Amino acid sequence: MAASPTLSELFAQKTDAELLYFAQNARRYPPALGEAAVRELQHRGLVPTELSPPPPPPAPSPADEPWYRLAADSVKRLFGPTATYYVTPLLLLLNLLVFGAMVGGGADLFQPQASILVAWGSNFSPLTLHGQPWRLLTSCFLHGGLAHLLLNSLALLFLGRLTESLVGPGRLLLLYLLCGVGGSLASLWWHAAGVNSVGASGAIFGLYGLLLALAVTGAVPLSRQQRYGLLWLILLLVPSQLEAGLRGTGTTDNAAHLGGLLTGLLLGLLYGIIRPKVPVSPPPNM
Repeated sequence: MAASPTLSELFAQKTDAELLYFAQNARRYPPALGEAAVRELQHRGLVPTELSPPPPPPAPSPADEPWYRLAADSVKRLFGPTATYYVTPLLLLLNLLVFGAMVGGGADLFQPQASILVAWGSNFSPLTLHGQPWRLLTSCFLHGGLAHLLLNSLALLFLGRLTESLVGPGRLLLLYLLCGVGGSLASLWWHAAGVNSVGASGAIFGLYGLLLALAVTGAVPLSRQQRYGLLWLILLLVPSQLEAGLRGTGTTDNAAHLGGLLTGLLLGLLYGIIRPKVPVSPPPNM
């Protein structure tokens, strides 16, 4: 009586398709069948003799991350300086440090005393116009309360990050400071009877004007869709913020806002004239 064929001999008679079916569905059959099918496929050179290492486990999805780690990553992306993004975080940090030092020195957290603002370098016209012109700049880093600081910080974070990606860190710093001085000068001119003004609003409105000019002149690599989106954003935000300034009190100074806006617009037009137009692609991340 002839001996029964072994599994290897039986699978040697199977077609490639049958062997692949057994190998792929090994869980449905005894383990020996699946192993025999794989060995025969290896013998025929259809599968490697050494199995590849298992794939790495999938990266955890954002939903699996704890909230505090997600918050820390978000703060790092927004405030963490990089090789091409460091002026905006530094300006934000400087505003926060100055305000913190001023409060630590006795200023009220929500409405600092006028005398303390003057002592720290506000745009106080009797002093600015008589031997202390540096107040045109130092006033841009002072704020009239915590709410004032937070509003300007949020605006600077958005506008500064966008502008820095378009013109570069060095140009952003220069343009920001010039717009701040332009806003302070406009405030002095408008308030002929005297003013005690503080805040980064003039410089921030200058970034609005700068971005408007850059979008119009095409001096930066923006697609048509990005350019239209930027124009609409500016035309919606600037009037609403100026209107809010008309209703505001205290340190709100629309003269500085308009002065910074016009300064940024003029500087942006000059930048567009001096700098040749650049290709649309690749556009920067907005």
